[in-house]
Amino acid sequence: MQSRRPPLVLRTPPFAHYGLAWSPFHTQRIALASAANYGLVGNGRLHVASIGGPGLMLEKQYDTQDGLYGVAWSELNDNHIASASGDGSIKLWDLNIDNLPIRSWKEHIREVSSLDWSNIQKDIFASSSWDGTLKIWTPDRPGSITTIPAHHGCAYQVLFSPHVPSVLASCSTDGTIRFFDIRTPKPLPGVSPPGAPPALATPIWTLPAHGTEVLSFDWNKYRPWVIASASVDRTIKIWDCRMIKDSMDATPLQSQQSVGGTCEADLRGHEYAVRKIQWSPHRADIIASASYDMSCRIWTTTPQPPGRPSLLAIHDLHTEFVVGCAWSLYDEGLLASCSWDHSLQIYRPLD
Repeated sequence: MQSRRPPLVLRTPPFAHYGLAWSPFHTQRIALASAANYGLVGNGRLHVASIGGPGLMLEKQYDTQDGLYGVAWSELNDNHIASASGDGSIKLWDLNIDNLPIRSWKEHIREVSSLDWSNIQKDIFASSSWDGTLKIWTPDRPGSITTIPAHHGCAYQVLFSPHVPSVLASCSTDGTIRFFDIRTPKPLPGVSPPGAPPALATPIWTLPAHGTEVLSFDWNKYRPWVIASASVDRTIKIWDCRMIKDSMDATPLQSQQSVGGTCEADLRGHEYAVRKIQWSPHRADIIASASYDMSCRIWTTTPQPPGRPSLLAIHDLHTEFVVGCAWSLYDEGLLASCSWDHSLQIYRPLD
């Protein structure tokens, strides 16, 4: 069940990795968000690497004053990358320019946990933060265009729907995934009573996915409104949320407080919290997961006959927490994972 061929490896000591993303333009290029001292204190580094010849080559690197926790490639310009920082800032980098970012924003008041660039409406991207908010940005404006107070706790990840351009979702410490239509009006600032937590935006749907923190989720690329979630409880769950579409169709732009979702599968096998999951961009039934148990695992969501596991492969060559995994957008079956062991590894787990 273990992946058989040795992986391609790039080591970046003393920087531990927090996130990675394949370029949507260049088939062999990948970016890494990293932090010194495991992100607890110190600076960060953005690495850009590519597959070349017999292995991985470091193309470019940019240093930052605080650790980096997320990265997203522009969908408009093949040389632009956005990074998410522990000091609440977001920076936009141009690979043709050394050392300094071409733009910097700082509105979040805590760590920026993730970034996602819309692959439908390609001029906007979203950020999530430990301050509980989501923000929508466009690269040519000096400030955010929308702020969504999404959770009272940390928002760990934000993702645009790959099917509906106005919908995005986020997961949180509160055990939920909340779905928002960015066309829907949000509550005005200051509507909370004195001393009460800030008023949250009204989601079009709330999915109570786990009884504890949801660290990651992903939209299925082929089955609209099918969601995978990953949690501190060591499980991965597959959710059918098609009733959201029915709800939106009934009242397209009205705020609603709808809750629910049908759990199609509960995937168990990780020994510690599941830090990151991602559906395959090439197959509707394959999902990868990265965990604090130092492994990356591959699962099928196709119902299996009795005695046949849903777990297809285990990659266990990392020696620290595995915090990121991402399928190649162009090369089917090629997976990258990154870890606190300072290594990026690229391999074919199903070969």
